[in-house]
Amino acid sequence: MEDSPAGAGTGPLSGLLVADFSRVLAGPYATMLLADLGAEVVKVEGPQGDETRTWMPPVRGETSTYYLGVNRGKRSIALDLRDEADAALGRELAARADVLIENFKPGGLAKYGLDYETVRALNPGLVYASITGFGSGAGSHVPGYDLMVQAISGLMSLTGDPAGPPYRAGISVFDVMAGNHAVIGILAALRHRDATGAGQLVEVNLLSSALTGLVNHSSAHVAGGVVPYRMGNAHPSVFPYEPLPTADDDLIVAAANDGQFRKLCDVLAIPEIAEDPRFAHNADRTRNREELRPILVERLASRGAVDWFEALTAVGVPCGPISTIDGGFAMAERFGLDPVVEVGEGDRAVPTTRHPLRLSATPASYRLPPPELDEHGAELRAWLGAPRSGLPGKDDLAGKDTE
Repeated sequence: MEDSPAGAGTGPLSGLLVADFSRVLAGPYATMLLADLGAEVVKVEGPQGDETRTWMPPVRGETSTYYLGVNRGKRSIALDLRDEADAALGRELAARADVLIENFKPGGLAKYGLDYETVRALNPGLVYASITGFGSGAGSHVPGYDLMVQAISGLMSLTGDPAGPPYRAGISVFDVMAGNHAVIGILAALRHRDATGAGQLVEVNLLSSALTGLVNHSSAHVAGGVVPYRMGNAHPSVFPYEPLPTADDDLIVAAANDGQFRKLCDVLAIPEIAEDPRFAHNADRTRNREELRPILVERLASRGAVDWFEALTAVGVPCGPISTIDGGFAMAERFGLDPVVEVGEGDRAVPTTRHPLRLSATPASYRLPPPELDEHGAELRAWLGAPRSGLPGKDDLAGKDTE
């Protein structure tokens, strides 16, 4: 399936106007996904721009690759909301939008007339998405940074060597998760609006995203009364499900059920191990992992990780070499996933990671490169200052890539 050509303005969300008052990661990531699916996204930045513009290195040219990674498909307007004229433009954008997304400190937009209750009075059909660190109640005063949430949620207590200190994940995992949850909430609210005509408030907070995202560990606590602990790369409930050494590099082996384990033993030429009562079922293997691990390691030592990867995946045993990110992209290329797309033309062309969804009838499109600060400011100010030609939320810029 090929993606739609740049500038086509197609997609399942074509015709929706998104007012993006967010910055850094969770909100911009959500609005980028919406833009890929056809929404018209107006990125409202302060006079100094989104903080991630300055988060460097690495850079492409003089632009932060962090910023480039989550801001394609948008138009930028710089508004100083402390200036009443600019705040009025912000309110006009909110009045015309289908979706507004923000991640200010709870209550922080009220002084500009951009809080939910005020904006809802102007635009009853608006879907207003608010992303916070710890909710809009008793935790509203606590700044919401992903690293803090990794610590507070318990994720760091689960990450790292059992004998070592807690570690953060290598990415801002809960920012990304909250961004995805925001998209889900927005789409659900738009479905409700289609049925009733009424918008609503969608609230997402990083801590709640974290607690649901800890899945089996959260369930171990709330349903089993267990507080999980660090196990390095091991899994508390499945074995083998971790890196194991081979003749050269470590190989992730994830034989998560009895059938996969039997196939693993067959390829390793130790079929009798699958019939051993100590290892016959997952609960047995997990309980007796210290006896089973050296048996597997001894066999894996006869070949390299890539050779084992080829042999084991051929029979359906989940496994994989541990790669750096360039290796991950290379593997995606090998599997025909075309992980990199280019957005923009000429000097503005930027390679970027493909949208994760593949839609057969309404594919993602990549119409605009990540905008320079206030790149579309003059165009947007003129549009916002002009009389509305339709109902609030329907007067958008769809299909206009240049003025």
